[in-house]
Amino acid sequence: MTTGLVVVGCGGHGREVLTIARAVNEAASRPIWQLLGVVDDRPSEENLKRLQRLDVPYLGDVAWLRDAPPATRHLIGIGDPRIRRVIGGRIDGYDTEAASLVHPDATIGPDTEYGPGFVAFAGARVTTNVTLGRHVHLNQNATVGHDSRLADYVSVNPLAAVSGDCHLAEGVLVGTTAAVLQGLRIGRDSTVGAGACVVRDVPDQVTVKGVPAR
Repeated sequence: MTTGLVVVGCGGHGREVLTIARAVNEAASRPIWQLLGVVDDRPSEENLKRLQRLDVPYLGDVAWLRDAPPATRHLIGIGDPRIRRVIGGRIDGYDTEAASLVHPDATIGPDTEYGPGFVAFAGARVTTNVTLGRHVHLNQNATVGHDSRLADYVSVNPLAAVSGDCHLAEGVLVGTTAAVLQGLRIGRDSTVGAGACVVRDVPDQVTVKGVPAR
């Protein structure tokens, strides 16, 4: 039996999440997800046209989930961790649970745990003994090393590398092609800029960039 799935956000990130659900269905012996459509509070006309070309319905604003059919699952397809957290806080009051999606071309190693709302894009690699919180997104070809801990609403962007035994606090964004070296801590709501190399701990609510990252 398939489970109804609604993606929150019809921007590029949300539409990429849709393609993961379809890839999961194609790889399974029988479909797992029934793509009910997308909700978005302020979709652009261009994104609505793009959604139409994917043959996916636009259902309305996020409040649509409040009266969703029983057993409907949702995924927040928004790349910015802080916006994802705000949306997640709204949806927590509705009677719908978050799904998790792992692309067939992603690798999740042994003794790894992840919370609801987790999304692993194609090429994402997680090694072993890793803990990933709620609504964590690992984008295309991102890697997370052994014994690392990623808290809720963390995003690791394409081609970024989080080394072993790292701790990324809630809401951290690791930019495209950035690297976080072994054993480091990144504070809550901090951003690692694209291409940066983090060589020391990062406090809360700062942006670091460059090589080494400052």
